Amino acid sequence: MKIFLQILLIGAFALSAQAAETGHAPKPPNSPKSKYAGQETRAIKSLSPDDIAELRRGGGWGLAKAAELNGVPGPAHLLEMKDKIPLSRAQVAALTEIYAAMKGRAIGQGKRLMDLERALEDHFRKATITDALLRTSLAAISEARMELRYIHLATHLKTPGILSPHQIRQYNTLRGYSDANPCATVPEGHSAEMWRKHNGCAP
Repeated sequence: MKIFLQILLIGAFALSAQAAETGHAPKPPNSPKSKYAGQETRAIKSLSPDDIAELRRGGGWGLAKAAELNGVPGPAHLLEMKDKIPLSRAQVAALTEIYAAMKGRAIGQGKRLMDLERALEDHFRKATITDALLRTSLAAISEARMELRYIHLATHLKTPGILSPHQIRQYNTLRGYSDANPCATVPEGHSAEMWRKHNGCAP
């Protein structure tokens, strides 16, 4: 028993020393404090301030990753890197046009999504929520989010027709997505001669 008590004392001393070094006392097990604590002051509880700022400016909000990370770039980043890719004046004009159209639609749809999220919260806050209202609200929110994602992805679909394969490769490399040598392998379905020509490969 005496040895057991000594072990307990040594363990307690080690924990106290660790807490003193880090400036943080160990958290008690099963702490009742929620990881959501502090979020109750959000303007829209389900959206962070960064989310709201992104939606208000018509930003991508990560909705176009299926395109962006699979070699189908978006106009915003293409325009940011126009001198590094590089893009011609005609390409810049075409990308500017589709970006402006996308941004206008995305801002409007983002506002709709935020309004729907706010309306759902109002029902919970006022205790007016019912099962039927919940289903209707969630369906509307899902539809708004789907439409917003469509707006971004559909815009990405338009860029390959404006760019050359070499420019797309350059974009992916600059964005850190691919360091592969385009001259080493010709993708299936492409003419080897044209692929090598577009990517500036040595004869």
